[in-house]
Amino acid sequence: MHHSAVKSISHSSFESGSRRATRFMSYKCGLLRMLAVWLLVGCFCSTAFSQDKNRMVRLAKLVIDAPQLERYKAFLKEEIEASVRLEPGVLTLYAVWEKEKPTHFTILEIYADSTAYKAHIQTPHFLKYKNGTKDMVKSLELVDTTPLVPGMKIK
Repeated sequence: MHHSAVKSISHSSFESGSRRATRFMSYKCGLLRMLAVWLLVGCFCSTAFSQDKNRMVRLAKLVIDAPQLERYKAFLKEEIEASVRLEPGVLTLYAVWEKEKPTHFTILEIYADSTAYKAHIQTPHFLKYKNGTKDMVKSLELVDTTPLVPGMKIK
C-alpha cells in the first residue's frame, strides 16, 4: 500500500509536471507568435510610413480654352493612362472637371517621391501632352499639398 501511494504520488507529480511543461510550451509559442506578428507589423508600418512620408501629392488646377476642350481631354486621357501604366512612381493621376464650368480641371497627382515626379515630367508621353496642349491651357496652378491621412489609398 505504501508502494502504491508512492507510485500514485509520483504519477500525480509527473502528470502535474507534464501539464506545466505543456502549458509553458503553449505560453512560449504564444509569446513567439505575438513577437513575430509585432515585428512584422512594425516593419510593415515603418516601411509604409517612410514611403508615405516621402510621397509627393499635388493638385494641378487648369482652365482650358473652350473651343479646344475635347482635344485637351483626349491628350490628358492618353497621358494619364500611359503614366499610370508605364511609371511605377506615378501612383495616382485623377482628373476631374467642374460640372458648372467644364473648362475648369483639377488633377490629383500622387507620386512615390519627388524623384518619381522629376522622372515623370521627362517622359515622352508627358512631353507629348505638355507640348500638344500648351496653346489649350489658359491657366495652370500647381498646389503642393500635405495629406490629412497619408496612407489612405484610393480604391
